[in-house]
Amino acid sequence: MAHLLGGEALHLEYPTRVIFDSVTIGLNEGDRVGVVGRNGDGKSTLLNLLAGRLDPDGGRVTRRRGVTIGILDQSDELATGKTVAQVIVGDIPEHVWAGDPKVRDVLAGLVGDIPWDGFVDDLSGGQRRRVALAAVLTGDHDVLFLDEPTNHLDVEGIAWLAEHLKVRWSAGAGGLVVVTHDRWFLDEVCNTTWEVHDRIIEAFEGGYAAYILQRVERDRMAAASESKRQNLMRKELAWLRRGAPARTAKPKFRMDAAYELIANEPPPRDTVSLQSMAMQRLGKDVVDLIDVSVTYPATATTPEKPVLKNVTWHIAPGERTGILGVNGAGKSTLLSLVEGSLKPTSGRVKRGKTIKVAQLTQQLFELDEIMNDRVREVIARQRSTYTVGSSGDTLSPSQMLENLGFSSAQLSTPVKDLSGGQKRRLQLLLIILDEPNVLILDEPTNDLDTDMLAAMEDLLDSFPGTLLVVSHDRYLLERITDNQYAVIDGSFRHLPGGVDQYLALRQQGQAAPSQASSGQAVSGARPVTGLSGAELRNAQKELSAADRKLAKLATEITRLHEKLAAHDQGDYEGLGELTAKLNRVETEMGTLETRWLELHELLA
Repeated sequence: MAHLLGGEALHLEYPTRVIFDSVTIGLNEGDRVGVVGRNGDGKSTLLNLLAGRLDPDGGRVTRRRGVTIGILDQSDELATGKTVAQVIVGDIPEHVWAGDPKVRDVLAGLVGDIPWDGFVDDLSGGQRRRVALAAVLTGDHDVLFLDEPTNHLDVEGIAWLAEHLKVRWSAGAGGLVVVTHDRWFLDEVCNTTWEVHDRIIEAFEGGYAAYILQRVERDRMAAASESKRQNLMRKELAWLRRGAPARTAKPKFRMDAAYELIANEPPPRDTVSLQSMAMQRLGKDVVDLIDVSVTYPATATTPEKPVLKNVTWHIAPGERTGILGVNGAGKSTLLSLVEGSLKPTSGRVKRGKTIKVAQLTQQLFELDEIMNDRVREVIARQRSTYTVGSSGDTLSPSQMLENLGFSSAQLSTPVKDLSGGQKRRLQLLLIILDEPNVLILDEPTNDLDTDMLAAMEDLLDSFPGTLLVVSHDRYLLERITDNQYAVIDGSFRHLPGGVDQYLALRQQGQAAPSQASSGQAVSGARPVTGLSGAELRNAQKELSAADRKLAKLATEITRLHEKLAAHDQGDYEGLGELTAKLNRVETEMGTLETRWLELHELLA
């Protein structure tokens, strides 16, 4: 593949520390590179070096003659006084850009709901981000540098962007370098991963899953002082292995060694034990929303706005639920009803007597009164120990801080001097140390890098209460929640198919089935269907029996394959009998799988 640009022996240092030391890296045609690393290690600086915005103190950056570069910064600096149209397409005549399918795709995917002739000065932060991204994507660039392109995009927008970038580079032309903490996006788009750490850049083949697999092997061979990091990565790897088949099918290298590495790794969560603990702490009742509707009254400038319509949601002890929906669909309104800060327009909210709700908000209000205190002083006012999960293990607050990436030196740092990611982690720790039994997370991934996201997920795995999560980070939702629901057109419906089902519903523009569209969703059970009570129970029993039978048939097929491989190849009669038996079992399994799908559709 033809070389596009690269850096040779790059050295860069600031007065207080060295950022890069003798780094050599290159970008070729067709490369889709994801850049990962801790906050502050130099990811954005690397983009500026390769783009020519920043000169290295040593080494050089080379670019192929004629290569053009498009850059999306984190800051979204748009020219003031210009319209959306001027920022995105400039002075290009309408018949030119309107005839370009690439431009039409970008406009439809990112700015279809933004006034074309409106001024960018009047846009919200999320709208400005989408306009800036659209301006870069509509350009005819050989190389794109995207710094946190998924910021302010919802799940649907992130899925569109991933598909657009994959199609754009499907022919192997051009290069993409993207800095993002969205691990699903990294896995979906990138074929190479660069890890920025300790003054160097290490390249790994494949997306995030491949990077994790290789990094675990690297860490396993490292010194004993890295053992804590290894254990965390093994746990992350174990979840990746148990996740969707598409995720584990992406790495191109041999998987056997990785499977051996996690053979004895326990599941990320002991669900049964955690639910048992939750029952002890919460009792049987948490929060029930019964036929709840919320309508915001009309104002002088806006008409009356219905947000939620006839929603019924029974939240169970130990439930771990992710909530999806477009911006403005009513997710935050729903959480406010659960928290108790909002009263419904109609319907009833029933709250358990023992619940203690805490919410991790997008703002940092919890830290306002302690900004001048040192981290050590803040932690000293909390509990002396914290019990972790069903094992009963205890950690001190300082140990939990260490697990969340704080060094011993940072314990003496005033809260106001912490970075955005460090404040976010401290905010979460203070909430958990207060031991709520219902925890609400509203966009918890803000300002966190991939390492800290994994550490936060590890901490939440041991949380024994009820967990409700709103996030555009698809990876996080799939990682820490067991069920997903969606707010669609004011209704609230269960998503047995997870995020994929939600995206399909949004794409098809279909509402929920008749019962679900009324807003009813019962947590911990299948969505309401048209079956009677007896029919529903019989269908559920048959589905459960089919699950068990399929597992047995799969084991039998594996055993027959092994017997065929070990059988005397000269015994044609014996081989024929084994083959016939294998065919019968496979036919039975195919028939049962068809019935399983029918039952699943019936109960969905």
